[in-house]
Amino acid sequence: MHAPRARFLLLLAAAALFLAAVSTALAGASPVDARIANVIAELEQTHGIRQTALSPDGQTIAWVADADMGTEIRIASTADASHSRRLTAGTGAACEEDYPAWSPDSKSLAFTSNCNALPGATDQADIYLSAPAAPASPARRLTHLHGGVTSLAFSPDGLHIACLYIEGATRSAGALAPMKPPAGVIGVEGLEIQRVAVVETASGEFRQTTPATLHVYEYDWAPDSRQLAYVAAPPPGENNWWVAQLYTQGLASDKGRSVLAPDHTPGPLHGLQIAVPRWSPDGRQIAFIGGLMSDQGATGGDIYLVPASGGEAKNITPHADKTAVWIDWRKPGTGLPGGTACCQHPLLLVSWSQSGQVVIGELDTTDGKLTANYGTIPATVGDGRLEESLSVSANLKVAYIKSSFAAAPEVYLGQLGAAAQPVTHLNDTIKPLWGKPESISWTSDNLPVQGWLLYPAHYDPARKYPLIVSAHGGPSAAVLPRWPDLGYNAIAFSALDYFVLMPNPRGSYGEGEAFTQANRKDFGYGDLRDILAGVDAVSAKFPIDQQRIGLTGWSYGGFMVMFAVTQTQRFHAAVAGAGIANWQSYYGENSIDQWMIPFFGASVYDDPGVYARSSAIDFIHKVKTPTLVVVGDRDGECPAPQSFEFWHALRAQHVPTQLVVYPDEGHHFNSPAHRRDVLERALSWFEQYMPPHS
Repeated sequence: MHAPRARFLLLLAAAALFLAAVSTALAGASPVDARIANVIAELEQTHGIRQTALSPDGQTIAWVADADMGTEIRIASTADASHSRRLTAGTGAACEEDYPAWSPDSKSLAFTSNCNALPGATDQADIYLSAPAAPASPARRLTHLHGGVTSLAFSPDGLHIACLYIEGATRSAGALAPMKPPAGVIGVEGLEIQRVAVVETASGEFRQTTPATLHVYEYDWAPDSRQLAYVAAPPPGENNWWVAQLYTQGLASDKGRSVLAPDHTPGPLHGLQIAVPRWSPDGRQIAFIGGLMSDQGATGGDIYLVPASGGEAKNITPHADKTAVWIDWRKPGTGLPGGTACCQHPLLLVSWSQSGQVVIGELDTTDGKLTANYGTIPATVGDGRLEESLSVSANLKVAYIKSSFAAAPEVYLGQLGAAAQPVTHLNDTIKPLWGKPESISWTSDNLPVQGWLLYPAHYDPARKYPLIVSAHGGPSAAVLPRWPDLGYNAIAFSALDYFVLMPNPRGSYGEGEAFTQANRKDFGYGDLRDILAGVDAVSAKFPIDQQRIGLTGWSYGGFMVMFAVTQTQRFHAAVAGAGIANWQSYYGENSIDQWMIPFFGASVYDDPGVYARSSAIDFIHKVKTPTLVVVGDRDGECPAPQSFEFWHALRAQHVPTQLVVYPDEGHHFNSPAHRRDVLERALSWFEQYMPPHS
């Protein structure tokens, strides 16, 4: 380990370089290869689809898609979804409309819109209510807000609409958005607290319901419409999701009641995370997903039940070989056409991640046994609320947005258990420029590991090809087949005739909770062995040039790049996006330090050794691999000084390197120009140091 003074001086030097480099980070970009430009142009043509919502009676479907200078909501009859019309609060001007939510009787659709925002407040959205069966009737404005509003949901009796609301919001909630520049009393002043707010559908009366002392992440209505269940923690919200508790609260109350606190829960849930709270139809219990999670929104684990009045949480899937990522109760009276209505036993619909694919099924909550398997989907699905969430009607029609490596996103509609068909055709003309995908499996340390391999776009088995390995973020996440966004992604490398391997090593979702927890206190060791075993498996089957193997990743994947090049010379070029070079200094720099204790077992102040063991900076003299380093200057998850520290060390040792800092960007880049630039630079870096044609 470095001496404390040496570390301090290194950080001071990095900070000075950071201030000097931000203003000039984007200067001197390399000319763009024509093939790279083609890939970027193809990605730019993709129409994004944000959400879809199926009416409870299954008769009407709504979706939100990108439009010129904004987004728009379209609705259609499920009997003939090829004919849709726009539903809007405005007069046709470009604006943002989002978060559609159906009333329980399927007669009204609530949504957010900034179409009628006042000059000077053009980003301000309000809640509107529309009657889609009467298209001539204008949408009714329910609110006049001053803040951020998301996640609309009707109460079961239809008398209220709940939402997540941040009064006076200056940024999106969560750690992915750019952090505000630090000023004032840190952790005290300038906090933006997300609360559940409720608006009466008749009068439009709007009030914030949950306490101002709690930041709410997710919520659900009780079946009696008089209570809420929610997952919340004291602010700051981007940091404390990892210590959040489950609360219930009466609609007329101003105080929440803690039902479950993982920090004080014995057994396998102790100290872990909870998400996706779902109140049972009889009001007696709340289901949720619990496990080791590293990012809010990318949740996964086992399924638990806890009495709504509080008590012991029961794990009903303790030995699952897959990861639950979304759940919802089957409502009484629902069922497949011609089948038996639900339910002799309380059932949960579940979306699982399993070996790089999505599995949809149904569980009996009395014993956790599978009662129905609605199929496996080699794609990414979701209705826009959560990862792999579905919009399901009373007669078990289902709607979701689906994309894969081979198909750009579209809205799909079908019956559970049957093949869904596309409703939209926004991206029919867009075809992948990259090669075909293949799921591959291998064994590492007696663990089953799965990954996705993309062939070179112009594959010829008689030739040898370079390979780029992409380590995913998280680490609690998984690579599923997904059409890439414009921005940093490894899929584009295949279009330039690289093999691309995207492994799901230990620590990933998809093989059960024990597999997800297998890298605790072991970052960079077991998961790197899994990745290298995957390189060996691919090399044994395909014509890989062993002198042209590269590595890339973002976030935890960026850490894996930084660490891997200190542990092996297997990789001949690398690109580290928003990485972590030094877990010890990182602990005090980031905005989300709470996430680290479940993974490392203690704070850095109580066990610095376990953090040093996985810090790339402590093995930096071993690096020989040319490495490009990229980061946003307002990244709170993986702060820019981490990238400076790594780049500075490589430069001092004359290892080919370059650091690019993107101004006003957080962990997730928003600027289209920056998203193009970072992909161009990464592609050019691999072209320079391990070109596809030797």
